[in-house]
Amino acid sequence: MAAYLAGFALGFSLILAIGAQNAFVLRQGIRREHVFATCLTCAVSDAFLIAAGVAGFGALAEAVPELETVMRYGGAAFLVWYGLRSFRAAWRGGEALDASGRARASLRGVLGTVLLLTWLNPHVYLDTVVLLGSISAQYDDRLAFALGAMSASFVFFFSLGYGARLLAPLFARPGAWRVLDVLVGAVMWAIALKLVW
Repeated sequence: MAAYLAGFALGFSLILAIGAQNAFVLRQGIRREHVFATCLTCAVSDAFLIAAGVAGFGALAEAVPELETVMRYGGAAFLVWYGLRSFRAAWRGGEALDASGRARASLRGVLGTVLLLTWLNPHVYLDTVVLLGSISAQYDDRLAFALGAMSASFVFFFSLGYGARLLAPLFARPGAWRVLDVLVGAVMWAIALKLVW
């Protein structure tokens, strides 16, 4: 259970950072346009990448024991940088959700956009394959860790997509994005400290 909860918490905090993919899911949710297909595509893509990261890094960590230490400190450094980026975004402010602008899109067009935003984003690979994969090596039950991270993806994307209507007025204000960025930064730094200690 500890490994599952750790995977869930880390997976959720990594995916919480607002990027192009999450903004697109929010936009689709606000517009009520192909929400289920959008959320499912994002969550399944994440689950596949998490599985690849955990499986690959687990086998590699057993073959090269020193790699775990290198990856732990490397992961901590990445989390510190990620957190700093979130704090900087909160300091600068100016973000706001704009869901207006285009006519109803086809399912094919929406899925094409989601797949491009997911699979061509280098941060997705850093977060799921590299970071989650390397951190999973410190847990005896890597499967539970992976399932926790995968669960976080499903919970996050479906909550974001279907809860977007409720969030629309909130995220139209730049202050909400600042609070979210501060929370993401704090979680990232807390996880980095845990990794180092």
